[in-house]
Amino acid sequence: MASHNIVVFAGDHCGPEVLKAIEADSPSAGKFNLQEHLLGGCSINAHGTPLTEEALAAAKAADAVLLGAIGGPEWGTGAVRPEQGLLRLRKEMGTYGNLRPCFFPSDALVDYSPLKADHGDDGREGFAQDTESYSRPEIERVARLAARLALARNPPAPVWSLDKANVLATSRLWRRVMSETFAREFPDLKLQHQLIDSAALIMVKNPSQLNGVIVTSNLFGDIISDEASAIPGSIGLSPSASLSGIPGSKCNGIFEPIHGSAPDISGKGIVNPIGTILSVAMMCRYSLRLPREADAIETAVKNVIDGGLRTKDLGGSAGTKEVGDAVVAELIKVLKG
Repeated sequence: MASHNIVVFAGDHCGPEVLKAIEADSPSAGKFNLQEHLLGGCSINAHGTPLTEEALAAAKAADAVLLGAIGGPEWGTGAVRPEQGLLRLRKEMGTYGNLRPCFFPSDALVDYSPLKADHGDDGREGFAQDTESYSRPEIERVARLAARLALARNPPAPVWSLDKANVLATSRLWRRVMSETFAREFPDLKLQHQLIDSAALIMVKNPSQLNGVIVTSNLFGDIISDEASAIPGSIGLSPSASLSGIPGSKCNGIFEPIHGSAPDISGKGIVNPIGTILSVAMMCRYSLRLPREADAIETAVKNVIDGGLRTKDLGGSAGTKEVGDAVVAELIKVLKG
Protein backbone atom coordinates (compact mmCIF):
# COMPACT_ATOMS: atom_id res chain seq x y z
CA MET A 1 0.00 0.00 0.00
CA ALA A 2 1.29 3.45 -0.92
CA SER A 3 2.25 5.83 1.85
CA HIS A 4 2.13 9.62 1.43
CA ASN A 5 4.12 11.92 3.71
CA ILE A 6 2.36 15.28 4.02
CA VAL A 7 3.73 18.27 5.94
CA VAL A 8 0.91 20.45 7.28
CA PHE A 9 1.50 24.08 8.15
CA ALA A 10 -1.56 24.93 10.21
CA GLY A 11 -4.65 26.31 8.55
CA ASP A 12 -8.33 25.73 9.26
CA HIS A 13 -7.76 21.96 9.69
CA CYS A 14 -10.34 20.99 7.05
CA GLY A 15 -7.56 19.76 4.76
CA PRO A 16 -6.29 17.03 7.11
CA GLU A 17 -9.86 15.91 7.77
CA VAL A 18 -10.39 15.43 4.04
CA LEU A 19 -7.23 13.32 3.83
CA LYS A 20 -8.37 11.20 6.77
CA ALA A 21 -11.68 10.55 5.02
CA ILE A 22 -9.86 9.44 1.86
CA GLU A 23 -7.61 7.15 3.89
CA ALA A 24 -10.59 5.52 5.60
CA ASP A 25 -12.90 5.18 2.61
CA SER A 26 -10.57 4.85 -0.37
CA PRO A 27 -8.04 2.20 0.73
CA SER A 28 -6.38 2.07 -2.67
CA ALA A 29 -5.25 5.68 -2.16
CA GLY A 30 -2.88 4.53 0.56
CA LYS A 31 -1.96 5.94 3.93
CA PHE A 32 -1.41 9.62 4.71
CA ASN A 33 1.28 10.42 7.26
CA LEU A 34 0.65 13.98 8.46
CA GLN A 35 3.41 15.98 10.15
CA GLU A 36 2.49 19.36 11.64
CA HIS A 37 5.03 22.21 11.67
CA LEU A 38 4.98 25.98 12.18
CA LEU A 39 5.37 28.58 9.44
CA GLY A 40 5.04 32.35 9.41
CA GLY A 41 3.88 34.40 12.36
CA CYS A 42 3.30 31.49 14.72
CA SER A 43 6.85 30.30 14.02
CA ILE A 44 8.22 33.79 14.72
CA ASN A 45 6.41 33.80 18.05
CA ALA A 46 7.64 30.33 18.98
CA HIS A 47 11.14 30.27 17.49
CA GLY A 48 12.04 33.81 16.43
CA THR A 49 12.13 32.83 12.75
CA PRO A 50 9.34 32.38 10.18
CA LEU A 51 10.71 28.98 9.10
CA THR A 52 12.95 26.72 11.17
CA GLU A 53 15.55 24.44 9.60
CA GLU A 54 13.66 21.45 10.99
CA ALA A 55 10.40 22.50 9.33
CA LEU A 56 12.19 23.22 6.05
CA ALA A 57 13.90 19.84 6.04
CA ALA A 58 10.59 18.08 6.71
CA ALA A 59 8.89 19.95 3.86
CA LYS A 60 11.67 19.15 1.39
CA ALA A 61 11.49 15.46 2.30
CA ALA A 62 7.68 15.27 2.09
CA ASP A 63 5.56 14.19 -0.87
CA ALA A 64 3.54 17.40 -0.60
CA VAL A 65 2.94 20.39 1.66
CA LEU A 66 -0.50 21.60 2.75
CA LEU A 67 -0.46 25.21 3.86
CA GLY A 68 -2.95 27.47 5.59
CA ALA A 69 -2.84 31.25 5.34
CA ILE A 70 0.03 33.05 7.04
CA GLY A 71 0.74 36.63 8.10
CA GLY A 72 -1.19 39.31 9.93
CA PRO A 73 -0.87 42.93 11.09
CA GLU A 74 0.78 42.07 14.39
CA TRP A 75 4.02 41.19 12.61
CA GLY A 76 3.94 44.34 10.47
CA THR A 77 6.65 45.02 7.94
CA GLY A 78 9.70 44.71 10.17
CA ALA A 79 12.96 42.89 9.57
CA VAL A 80 11.44 39.48 10.40
CA ARG A 81 8.14 38.86 8.59
CA PRO A 82 5.90 35.80 8.11
CA GLU A 83 6.09 36.04 4.32
CA GLN A 84 9.85 35.50 4.41
CA GLY A 85 9.24 31.95 5.58
CA LEU A 86 6.91 31.18 2.69
CA LEU A 87 9.25 32.73 0.13
CA ARG A 88 12.17 30.66 1.43
CA LEU A 89 10.03 27.52 1.47
CA ARG A 90 9.08 28.02 -2.19
CA LYS A 91 12.68 28.74 -3.19
CA GLU A 92 14.19 25.78 -1.32
CA MET A 93 11.56 23.39 -2.69
CA GLY A 94 12.00 24.70 -6.23
CA THR A 95 8.27 25.30 -6.73
CA TYR A 96 8.59 27.58 -9.74
CA GLY A 97 5.08 27.20 -11.18
CA ASN A 98 2.07 28.57 -9.30
CA LEU A 99 -1.34 27.30 -10.47
CA ARG A 100 -4.43 29.28 -9.49
CA PRO A 101 -7.53 27.85 -11.19
CA CYS A 102 -10.53 30.13 -11.63
CA PHE A 103 -13.82 28.25 -11.92
CA PHE A 104 -17.23 27.81 -10.32
CA PRO A 105 -17.09 24.82 -7.94
CA SER A 106 -20.84 24.62 -8.52
CA ASP A 107 -23.16 26.18 -11.09
CA ALA A 108 -25.29 27.20 -8.11
CA LEU A 109 -22.77 30.00 -7.50
CA VAL A 110 -23.13 31.63 -10.92
CA ASP A 111 -25.82 34.04 -9.74
CA TYR A 112 -23.64 35.03 -6.78
CA SER A 113 -20.82 36.24 -9.05
CA PRO A 114 -20.43 40.05 -9.18
CA LEU A 115 -20.11 39.70 -12.96
CA LYS A 116 -23.59 39.44 -14.40
CA ALA A 117 -24.55 38.30 -17.87
CA ASP A 118 -25.44 41.92 -18.78
CA HIS A 119 -22.52 43.40 -18.29
CA GLY A 120 13.79 47.35 -2.39
CA ASP A 121 12.52 49.55 0.37
CA ASP A 122 14.36 50.65 3.51
CA GLY A 123 11.42 52.55 4.98
CA ARG A 124 13.48 55.67 5.68
CA GLU A 125 14.87 57.39 2.61
CA GLY A 126 11.72 58.09 0.58
CA PHE A 127 12.95 55.98 -2.32
CA ALA A 128 12.53 52.33 -3.19
CA GLN A 129 13.44 50.09 -6.09
CA ASP A 130 12.65 46.50 -7.01
CA THR A 131 14.26 44.49 -9.78
CA GLU A 132 12.44 41.81 -11.76
CA SER A 133 14.74 39.36 -13.48
CA TYR A 134 13.98 36.33 -15.65
CA SER A 135 16.34 34.06 -17.56
CA ARG A 136 15.56 32.04 -20.67
CA PRO A 137 15.57 28.68 -18.80
CA GLU A 138 13.17 30.06 -16.17
CA ILE A 139 10.70 31.23 -18.80
CA GLU A 140 11.04 28.01 -20.81
CA ARG A 141 10.13 25.78 -17.86
CA VAL A 142 7.06 27.87 -17.05
CA ALA A 143 6.07 27.75 -20.73
CA ARG A 144 6.32 23.95 -20.69
CA LEU A 145 4.19 23.76 -17.55
CA ALA A 146 1.50 25.93 -19.14
CA ALA A 147 1.62 23.84 -22.30
CA ARG A 148 1.25 20.55 -20.42
CA LEU A 149 -1.74 21.91 -18.52
CA ALA A 150 -3.31 23.04 -21.80
CA LEU A 151 -2.69 19.65 -23.41
CA ALA A 152 -4.34 17.89 -20.47
CA ARG A 153 -7.66 19.44 -21.51
CA ASN A 154 -9.88 17.84 -24.13
CA PRO A 155 -9.71 19.51 -26.55
CA PRO A 156 -6.41 21.24 -25.74
CA ALA A 157 -6.97 24.69 -24.25
CA PRO A 158 -5.60 27.92 -25.71
CA VAL A 159 -2.73 29.53 -23.80
CA TRP A 160 -2.74 33.24 -22.99
CA SER A 161 0.64 34.77 -22.17
CA LEU A 162 0.34 38.08 -20.31
CA ASP A 163 3.17 40.61 -20.26
CA LYS A 164 4.04 44.30 -20.59
CA ALA A 165 6.29 43.94 -23.62
CA ASN A 166 5.59 47.49 -24.79
CA VAL A 167 7.38 48.88 -21.71
CA LEU A 168 9.47 46.30 -19.81
CA ALA A 169 12.63 44.56 -21.03
CA THR A 170 11.83 41.45 -18.98
CA SER A 171 8.44 41.26 -20.69
CA ARG A 172 10.04 41.50 -24.13
CA LEU A 173 12.29 38.57 -23.24
CA TRP A 174 9.26 36.76 -21.78
CA ARG A 175 7.26 37.18 -25.00
CA ARG A 176 10.14 36.14 -27.24
CA VAL A 177 10.99 33.00 -25.25
CA MET A 178 7.32 32.03 -24.91
CA SER A 179 6.85 32.31 -28.68
CA GLU A 180 10.02 30.37 -29.46
CA THR A 181 9.28 27.59 -26.95
CA PHE A 182 5.73 27.02 -28.18
CA ALA A 183 6.77 27.16 -31.85
CA ARG A 184 9.58 24.67 -31.25
CA GLU A 185 8.01 22.24 -28.76
CA PHE A 186 4.23 22.72 -28.95
CA PRO A 187 3.45 23.87 -32.50
CA ASP A 188 -0.12 22.57 -32.39
CA LEU A 189 -1.08 24.61 -29.32
CA LYS A 190 -2.62 28.05 -29.75
CA LEU A 191 -0.51 30.70 -27.97
CA GLN A 192 -1.79 34.26 -27.76
CA HIS A 193 -0.07 37.30 -26.22
CA GLN A 194 -1.95 39.97 -24.29
CA LEU A 195 -0.72 43.06 -22.46
CA ILE A 196 -1.40 42.75 -18.74
CA ASP A 197 -3.35 46.02 -18.42
CA SER A 198 -5.58 45.02 -21.32
CA ALA A 199 -6.02 41.55 -19.82
CA ALA A 200 -7.08 43.09 -16.49
CA LEU A 201 -9.80 45.02 -18.33
CA ILE A 202 -10.96 41.90 -20.19
CA MET A 203 -11.08 39.96 -16.90
CA VAL A 204 -13.69 42.42 -15.65
CA LYS A 205 -15.68 43.02 -18.85
CA ASN A 206 -15.66 39.60 -20.51
CA PRO A 207 -13.59 37.01 -18.59
CA SER A 208 -14.66 34.11 -20.81
CA GLN A 209 -12.56 35.71 -23.55
CA LEU A 210 -9.51 34.54 -21.57
CA ASN A 211 -10.74 30.97 -21.08
CA GLY A 212 -7.90 28.49 -21.21
CA VAL A 213 -4.51 28.57 -19.49
CA ILE A 214 -3.08 31.96 -18.51
CA VAL A 215 0.68 32.11 -18.02
CA THR A 216 2.43 35.20 -16.73
CA SER A 217 5.21 36.43 -14.46
CA ASN A 218 5.07 36.41 -10.67
CA LEU A 219 3.97 40.03 -10.11
CA PHE A 220 1.32 40.10 -12.83
CA GLY A 221 0.05 36.66 -11.86
CA ASP A 222 -0.30 37.57 -8.20
CA ILE A 223 -2.52 40.53 -9.09
CA ILE A 224 -4.67 39.13 -11.89
CA SER A 225 -5.33 35.83 -10.09
CA ASP A 226 -6.82 37.77 -7.16
CA GLU A 227 -8.94 39.70 -9.65
CA ALA A 228 -10.06 36.42 -11.23
CA SER A 229 -10.94 34.96 -7.82
CA ALA A 230 -13.80 37.45 -7.54
CA ILE A 231 -15.58 35.87 -10.52
CA PRO A 232 -16.93 32.81 -8.62
CA GLY A 233 -18.14 35.17 -5.87
CA SER A 234 -15.53 34.82 -3.12
CA ILE A 235 -11.76 34.54 -2.81
CA GLY A 236 -12.45 31.89 -0.18
CA LEU A 237 -13.32 29.40 -2.93
CA SER A 238 -9.99 29.51 -4.74
CA PRO A 239 -7.22 26.90 -4.33
CA SER A 240 -3.64 27.07 -5.55
CA ALA A 241 -0.63 24.85 -6.16
CA SER A 242 3.05 25.76 -6.41
CA LEU A 243 4.71 22.93 -8.34
CA SER A 244 8.33 21.87 -8.70
CA GLY A 245 7.85 20.03 -11.97
CA ILE A 246 5.51 18.97 -14.74
CA PRO A 247 2.33 17.14 -13.62
CA GLY A 248 2.41 13.47 -14.53
CA SER A 249 5.94 12.96 -13.27
CA LYS A 250 7.18 13.07 -9.68
CA CYS A 251 6.04 16.56 -8.77
CA ASN A 252 6.37 17.94 -5.26
CA GLY A 253 4.31 20.98 -4.40
CA ILE A 254 2.90 23.45 -1.90
CA PHE A 255 -0.90 23.57 -1.81
CA GLU A 256 -2.84 26.41 -0.21
CA PRO A 257 -5.94 28.58 -0.59
CA ILE A 258 -5.12 31.91 -2.22
CA HIS A 259 -6.88 33.97 0.45
CA GLY A 260 -4.84 35.69 3.15
CA SER A 261 -4.94 35.15 6.89
CA ALA A 262 -8.02 37.41 7.24
CA PRO A 263 -7.12 38.75 10.71
CA ASP A 264 -10.46 40.57 10.94
CA ILE A 265 -12.33 37.25 11.13
CA SER A 266 -9.58 35.02 12.50
CA GLY A 267 -10.69 32.83 15.38
CA LYS A 268 -14.39 33.36 14.71
CA GLY A 269 -14.89 30.07 12.89
CA ILE A 270 -16.42 31.67 9.81
CA VAL A 271 -13.61 31.39 7.23
CA ASN A 272 -14.68 29.61 4.05
CA PRO A 273 -12.84 26.24 4.01
CA ILE A 274 -13.59 25.44 0.36
CA GLY A 275 -10.33 26.96 -0.93
CA THR A 276 -8.34 24.71 1.40
CA ILE A 277 -10.40 21.63 0.53
CA LEU A 278 -9.99 22.21 -3.20
CA SER A 279 -6.25 22.69 -2.59
CA VAL A 280 -6.24 19.14 -1.21
CA ALA A 281 -7.90 18.03 -4.45
CA MET A 282 -5.08 19.68 -6.40
CA MET A 283 -2.53 17.95 -4.16
CA CYS A 284 -4.12 14.57 -4.87
CA ARG A 285 -4.13 15.27 -8.60
CA TYR A 286 -0.69 16.80 -9.12
CA SER A 287 1.64 15.50 -6.39
CA LEU A 288 0.09 12.26 -5.14
CA ARG A 289 -1.27 11.08 -8.50
CA LEU A 290 -4.67 10.19 -7.10
CA PRO A 291 -7.03 11.53 -9.80
CA ARG A 292 -10.04 9.51 -8.60
CA GLU A 293 -9.78 10.98 -5.12
CA ALA A 294 -9.27 14.49 -6.54
CA ASP A 295 -12.46 14.14 -8.58
CA ALA A 296 -14.30 12.83 -5.52
CA ILE A 297 -13.31 15.85 -3.44
CA GLU A 298 -14.48 18.25 -6.14
CA THR A 299 -17.76 16.36 -6.48
CA ALA A 300 -18.29 16.47 -2.71
CA VAL A 301 -17.72 20.24 -2.68
CA LYS A 302 -20.18 20.71 -5.55
CA ASN A 303 -22.82 18.60 -3.81
CA VAL A 304 -22.53 20.55 -0.55
CA ILE A 305 -22.79 23.91 -2.32
CA ASP A 306 -25.71 22.65 -4.41
CA GLY A 307 -27.39 21.69 -1.14
CA GLY A 308 -27.32 25.33 -0.04
CA LEU A 309 -24.81 25.13 2.82
CA ARG A 310 -22.58 28.19 2.57
CA THR A 311 -20.38 30.43 4.68
CA LYS A 312 -21.06 34.11 5.25
CA ASP A 313 -18.95 35.29 2.30
CA LEU A 314 -21.38 33.44 0.00
CA GLY A 315 -24.50 34.77 1.68
CA GLY A 316 -24.96 31.88 4.09
CA SER A 317 -24.61 31.47 7.84
CA ALA A 318 -22.64 28.22 8.18
CA GLY A 319 -19.29 28.19 9.96
CA THR A 320 -15.94 26.77 8.89
CA LYS A 321 -16.36 23.50 10.77
CA GLU A 322 -19.95 22.97 9.64
CA VAL A 323 -19.04 23.31 5.96
CA GLY A 324 -15.85 21.26 6.36
CA ASP A 325 -17.70 18.46 8.15
CA ALA A 326 -20.40 18.48 5.48
CA VAL A 327 -17.83 18.11 2.69
CA VAL A 328 -16.10 15.25 4.52
CA ALA A 329 -19.45 13.47 5.03
CA GLU A 330 -20.32 13.95 1.36
CA LEU A 331 -16.86 12.79 0.32
CA ILE A 332 -17.35 9.53 2.20
CA LYS A 333 -20.62 8.98 0.29
CA VAL A 334 -18.94 9.72 -3.05
CA LEU A 335 -16.02 7.38 -2.35
CA LYS A 336 -18.32 4.57 -1.26
CA GLY A 337 -20.66 5.12 -4.20
